[in-house]
Amino acid sequence: MGQVLTWLAALLLGQRGHLFPWAPVCLATGIGIYFALRAEPSAAVLWACGGLGCLALVQHRAGPLWGPLVGAVALAAAGFALAGVRAQQVAGPVLDFRYYGAIEGRVIQIDRSASDALRLTLDRVVLERMDPDETPHRVRVSLHGTQGYLDPRPGQVVILTGHLSPPGGAVEPGGFDFRRHAWFLRLGAVGYTRSPVLLLEEADEGLPVARMRLWLSARVQAALPGERGAFAAAIMTGDRSGMGQETLQALRDSNLAHLLAISGLHMGLLAGFVFAALRLALILPRHARHHWPGKKLAALGALLAAAGYLALSGGNVATERAFIMVAAALFALMLDRRALSLRSVAIAALVVLVMRPEALLGPGFQMSFAATTALVAVFEQFSLLQRDRNWPRWIAPILSVVVSSAVAGAATAPVGMAHFNQVAHYGLLANLVAVPVMGIWVVPLAVLAALLMPLGLDWIALELMALGLGWILGVAHTVAGWEGSVGHVVAPGSWVLPLIALGGLLLCLWRGRGRLAGLAPLGLAVVLWVGTDRPGVLISDSGTLVGIMLPEGRALSRERGSGFVAGVWLENDGLGHVQPDAAALWPAPVEGRVARATIGDLEILHLQGKRAARSVTSCHSGQIVVSSVALSLPGGCEVFDPPRLEESGSVAVWLRGGVQVVTDRDLSGHRLWHGGAPEPLRLARSAVADQ
Repeated sequence: MGQVLTWLAALLLGQRGHLFPWAPVCLATGIGIYFALRAEPSAAVLWACGGLGCLALVQHRAGPLWGPLVGAVALAAAGFALAGVRAQQVAGPVLDFRYYGAIEGRVIQIDRSASDALRLTLDRVVLERMDPDETPHRVRVSLHGTQGYLDPRPGQVVILTGHLSPPGGAVEPGGFDFRRHAWFLRLGAVGYTRSPVLLLEEADEGLPVARMRLWLSARVQAALPGERGAFAAAIMTGDRSGMGQETLQALRDSNLAHLLAISGLHMGLLAGFVFAALRLALILPRHARHHWPGKKLAALGALLAAAGYLALSGGNVATERAFIMVAAALFALMLDRRALSLRSVAIAALVVLVMRPEALLGPGFQMSFAATTALVAVFEQFSLLQRDRNWPRWIAPILSVVVSSAVAGAATAPVGMAHFNQVAHYGLLANLVAVPVMGIWVVPLAVLAALLMPLGLDWIALELMALGLGWILGVAHTVAGWEGSVGHVVAPGSWVLPLIALGGLLLCLWRGRGRLAGLAPLGLAVVLWVGTDRPGVLISDSGTLVGIMLPEGRALSRERGSGFVAGVWLENDGLGHVQPDAAALWPAPVEGRVARATIGDLEILHLQGKRAARSVTSCHSGQIVVSSVALSLPGGCEVFDPPRLEESGSVAVWLRGGVQVVTDRDLSGHRLWHGGAPEPLRLARSAVADQ
């Protein structure tokens, strides 16, 4: 034991001065443990973890060996407590039935759904015949049918007649849990309307930033009609509602969709351009050059510009991370310290995780910090190599573009593949010819357009900016149109991404040859991913769709309907099929909305509608019956109908060494977002509300 402690002490002493970047890793570990639980922790556990987290403030007193270990445990406990407190903080009523009727509320956000429908998020919600205490704080409604009677704007109070339902769970066990996502967005219901949205009250003085965003977006799109104007509005204000689905898909397929997200690239380019412009302006006057702290004043001006950009963008995770990174770098300049380091990345991660622990689970956080951490770590070595080799000045910028695109692509590719089940084969090439245009042409002209806007001359900069945007869109459509531009990958198991993260962090953060140990978890992750096995049978949580895995791919019981569920299943299978093609694989004709199939020794019977349910009067063992309506059958079969599926959620059936049924509730458990808060926490929330 003594030898182990001596070895551990030597290992930690070798990392002295480089342990701070591990602080957000420890915090994220605690957050991840909280979300991995199957039961909600009690208030006593959260208080205990919060108290244990305070040890991180005094861990230095435990000495060079125990100090880092105590700090790591304390930060993990603090992350656990932060996630639990945050989940309680955003708690609100969730609709527990299907509602149809009048919906009234104030517009706080406008975007588009996956089906390209305009979508409104409303607060101050009023529902017909609903107790205000049981009414969701926020609802989100997609607009279908005949609209156009109202041009929605943030702050307007609107009324409509529509359908609302509780946020749905994972479309398959272990998949993306929309209920959890909606809980942290404070969405208590989602739905749609086919009736016109009508105005009740004009916007008041509230939501000034949101109204400014929409005003600026409308102005830009009026000056630049079409996709170029929508692209310009997206990168200047974060409003993507004008982007067409074809263009969005082309950007995704060419790996250029990150240019739409206001992230580190945009924030860094904006701050860098403003800093350089102010620095130049303060150098030209002789008095200012010799008597004013020009660099620090330029850094302050760039910081203010970045803060304004953050406010206009809507403040998603990537933008918050980028602003914190830029702010840390600019503050370092003002304090005559090193501007860009892994320490500033760690500070940004800590701030984001403390403010929004749930961000850890999203692809935005994961891809953003994966790219930034890898870039900073690689460019630390790149700068040393450049200094030692004494390369010509013209080589460094070219190598920087190539290396940054390759490193960022390699760092974010596993995360993107895991979340979106596809890889852009020509993404590096597309980025090499598009990103420089964004930095050299588009972003400076966007800043110039903002400066010229009060004079009414912004159209000049926007017209020039459109040339660069046209180039980027042309690259996206060209690359996306190449044969084999997009590959499909199977969804990995739950341990794959954590192992990839561990391996990448060891390679980037550890000092010395020990960083090569990161190759072990990376190799294990690859082996697990390659060996991923998909369920033999999938059943949707509504009972309206069944999918069985055949050698040719997954066969679906319906050609139309439940399109979102079908799309996610097929994406996770990694075969690139579409629903009609998958339905054509169903092994037997669908007769009277009764779909039958046999997979191994298991017989599947899918009944769609009341007439189909009445046509079956009995069943037998070795049979699974799925019905879209309530069903009671004699016999020894497994029946999954709406009452049972409401309790279990979606279902996966594995056929490895027998029949194994796994439900979404088996894996996700009973958490706050499932209505599973323990009584002590509910009482605590009530007490706070009463105060």
